[in-house]
Amino acid sequence: MTDTWYQMDIWFPVVGILVFLIACCTIRLFRGPTAADRAIAVDTVNTLTIASMILLGVAYRQIILIDVAIVYAVLSFVSTLYIAKYLGGEL
Repeated sequence: MTDTWYQMDIWFPVVGILVFLIACCTIRLFRGPTAADRAIAVDTVNTLTIASMILLGVAYRQIILIDVAIVYAVLSFVSTLYIAKYLGGEL
């Protein structure tokens, strides 16, 4: 195969590790004893999802995946702010 296939194959195990970490955070999301633990788990899942999108964008050389990851990051940030305000009792 060509060098591009070799370079692309490097990223897939990394994305697999990120998916495993997302599964671990999902367990924390459902088992978390407090609402703050669940909020942190959701934020971590969002961050790992963004990282996966960026790595897949690099692997496939598709700039649209990186654009989607940027928009998803902004929406994730805003939702984290609202969750923190709700948990803090300001909403």
